[in-house]
Amino acid sequence: MNIFRILGDVSHLLAIIILLVKIVKSKSCAGISGKSQILFALVFTTRYLDLFTNFISVYNTVMKVIFLICAYVTVYMIYVKFRKTFDSKNDSFRLEFLLVPVTGLSFLENHSFTPLEILWTFSIYLESVAILPQLFMISKTGEAETITTHYLFFLGLYRALYIANWVWRYHTENFYDQIAVVSGVVQTIFYCDFFYLYVTKVLKGKKLSLPMPV
Repeated sequence: MNIFRILGDVSHLLAIIILLVKIVKSKSCAGISGKSQILFALVFTTRYLDLFTNFISVYNTVMKVIFLICAYVTVYMIYVKFRKTFDSKNDSFRLEFLLVPVTGLSFLENHSFTPLEILWTFSIYLESVAILPQLFMISKTGEAETITTHYLFFLGLYRALYIANWVWRYHTENFYDQIAVVSGVVQTIFYCDFFYLYVTKVLKGKKLSLPMPV
């Protein structure tokens, strides 16, 4: 554990809490991509199967459980409790364009060819692209609510802090995980345009519109 890892986890958790609070307080899922939330739920599910096999620490276990619960609660809010407010028309990104290549890559490039390892690798690759349906939805609607942009900012900040965490671990522990690092860098790149617009528009009280990253 180091300060970058802790701040990254806090940022990640804060992003999820911001999204849930937004949904509960407004009683609306407007502007939120249900497809991205499904992908994040799938990410946590496939990554945290080791809850049943490995115990690392109380902190690690509690965080995993919180992320899992929050992910499924968010999906429930979108597709069940507040489904009438969900904008399915603009949440039209085709998930097979992400799931098929990610699944294939997780079988081809992994640390060991075992079920848990393949699923862990799948979760790493999938997380790097899971935000794309949300960004695609924003590009279709032309703008995003301020609270949604705060969610995206802290989600992107979490990935940036994890890159710092990997750099720190490489220099202090000589530890380097190529799959996690490359996937994390790819995911952070998707947020670059958003970070710029967040600073130049949202922080100045303007509405945000975001082009689809290619």
